[in-house]
Amino acid sequence: MTSVAFGCGSRLLSYSEEDGQKALHRGMELGIRYLDTAYSYGNGKSEERVGRAIQGKNRKELWIATKIPDRTYDGFMRLFEGSLKRVGVDQFDLVHIHSLLKADDLAAAEAADGCLKALYKIREQKMTRFIGVTSHTDPETLATALSRHDFDCTQMALNGALAGMTNGKGGMIMNPDLPTSFEETALPVALKKKMGVIAMKIFAQERLVGKAKIADLIRYSLSLPVGAAVLGMPKFEYIDENVAVAKAFAKMSKPEMKDMSGKLSKQYKAGLDRFFENHVDA
Repeated sequence: MTSVAFGCGSRLLSYSEEDGQKALHRGMELGIRYLDTAYSYGNGKSEERVGRAIQGKNRKELWIATKIPDRTYDGFMRLFEGSLKRVGVDQFDLVHIHSLLKADDLAAAEAADGCLKALYKIREQKMTRFIGVTSHTDPETLATALSRHDFDCTQMALNGALAGMTNGKGGMIMNPDLPTSFEETALPVALKKKMGVIAMKIFAQERLVGKAKIADLIRYSLSLPVGAAVLGMPKFEYIDENVAVAKAFAKMSKPEMKDMSGKLSKQYKAGLDRFFENHVDA
């Protein structure tokens, strides 16, 4: 079930240690093979939980991704070396620069002593198979980063509410001070460069729960040209429900997607843009 990634951030950390292990094992039992963690999730606590959960598992059957927040070369390498130990692996499948913000943040990563150099190094030394960058803040900055640099993958906020009412391709500008959509701005750059794409913020930190059917929110994101969608699952029943939706996946038609995004974005995009502009993955 590689199309669904188990989001190991705040939603996993909301479980007790014992229940967190049960949740991860339940996900793997149902077929989830992609575990999405990060140093910032509890300052390594999530990575430690993932490490305990995969003990005794066939490493070749798992896809383990982590994300490093430090923008300096030395800081990135220090945290990354700790990540290897916390998860208990010699190599990650994917390592991201975590949560790219705006132009000044990209400039820091690109600096002579920036983390981008460290990211390339760990790929060259085969400490990770692939490298990438994530963002839910500014589509334009992510698009710039993807166009400039040699990433294998990217992870971005892709959901029905964030997709519509933007200023591209004849779309309507809701507010010129708010960012355009990742779907319209950054996704095409990634696809043109043949990068892997991972969708995140499918439920917008639960802000879209109850505003649309869970199955439709998942179907929308998986109907985009993505390899997987990271899902936060703070309750045991969500794990079974989300996997069931993925296993029964039926791609949405373009008219269905347009109708859904039009309705959701009209009501929620402006508020979600503001929320994600200041949201911290931790």
